Amino acid sequence: MSSSFRIPPTSSHGEIDISAVFQAVWQQKSLVLFVTLGIALIAAVYAFTATPEYEVSSVLRPAAINELDALNRSEVYRLPPGDALIKVGASLESYETRLNFFRANQALFKPFERPGRTLEQSFDAFNRDSLKLVLPDPKKSDSLSAYIGLGLNYPKGVDGVSVLNKFIDYAIDAERQQIAADLRVIVRNRLTELEGKIEAARSSYRTEKEARIAKLREADNLKRAQLQDELKALRQQIKTARQDRVALLAEAIEIAKSLGVVKPTTPSALGEKASGSGESSVMRTEINNQQIPLYFMGVEALTAERTALLQRKSDDFTEGRIAQIARELQLLQSNREIEVLKLRQNEDLFLSGVEPLRSEVVRLKNLGNLDISNMKLVSIDRKALEPLHPIKPQKILIFLAGLLGGGIFGVLAALARHFFVSGRRAKQQDVTPLLPVTAGKPLRGSATL
Repeated sequence: MSSSFRIPPTSSHGEIDISAVFQAVWQQKSLVLFVTLGIALIAAVYAFTATPEYEVSSVLRPAAINELDALNRSEVYRLPPGDALIKVGASLESYETRLNFFRANQALFKPFERPGRTLEQSFDAFNRDSLKLVLPDPKKSDSLSAYIGLGLNYPKGVDGVSVLNKFIDYAIDAERQQIAADLRVIVRNRLTELEGKIEAARSSYRTEKEARIAKLREADNLKRAQLQDELKALRQQIKTARQDRVALLAEAIEIAKSLGVVKPTTPSALGEKASGSGESSVMRTEINNQQIPLYFMGVEALTAERTALLQRKSDDFTEGRIAQIARELQLLQSNREIEVLKLRQNEDLFLSGVEPLRSEVVRLKNLGNLDISNMKLVSIDRKALEPLHPIKPQKILIFLAGLLGGGIFGVLAALARHFFVSGRRAKQQDVTPLLPVTAGKPLRGSATL
């Protein structure tokens, strides 16, 4: 039996012959086809059995200026439309807002729950993989206005449209409640500040009133003391004058007695009487620019006057100023200005400089009627709508990828098998001894294989 050994053709430089490789693959086309169809079938099964995943999105834009006019005109809380959009965007991105919405609407998130996971862990997976906030690129100016986009990827069985729309409404309402709370705090702080200023004005008024009353009382006490001193001095002066008059009358009486003047007379009449030539039927008129001495009044008149002066109980009637002082002291018994100041009922009416503060208090209290519950913070440019088709899995792409991958793996499997088989044959031929043959007959002494 004759045998032959053929070495696979190779290039002179040890490179693999492409035609030989292609021939080896073609000889195993059944294997390539089997692997290709198998992997393509697996890809098709995956494409048609995998849970579809959908995507919905919504776009928010700044609200109209008139929507926030009532809030901005309050002069307490200013919120331009752009800032309102940023606030709502921050609320949409807030982990706390998302978690609160997740807790408040657990029925919508049942498909996201997994056994062995807590509520927070399920939410964390949803928050990390499903919700995406889209902001405009500041480097690009192709957008005509600011906007905020929010996208949601969700598997089949989840009401993604309701989840996204309700979450946006929840975030807007949460931000609206936060603005209302901030407004209440600001108004309350401003009212406290204004009430403090008004109370300071009240305290200042009470201090000024007490000081005014004290000044009035002090002035009255001073005036009363001065009048009483004046009255005492006047009375002492009148008393001294009366005593001097009594002494003067006593002296005049003694002189009149010594002269024998009992009745009032004149110096001329007294002279004629002394000379004894007086006539009782004669009436005289005497003109004299000198004061007639007091004793000419006669003993009777002088005695009567002295007796009256000694019996006098009070000299007040003799001085008109005493009556005036008595009247002024009587007026000082009660100060009508002090009484009026004490009888004021509504002292707030007399506070100075508080009218603007009171007007501001009334205006701030009226802000409590400001309805923020229906205030439109942002404009929902596009609500989430039910998607027409899922974004995952892409069945045709997966099937084509399966075919391509299956073909590649099939070729690789064919090449691997070819080189494996070739390697085994080469090892067997290296072990078998090579014998020379001649025309198909063995040489003498050789064994037939």
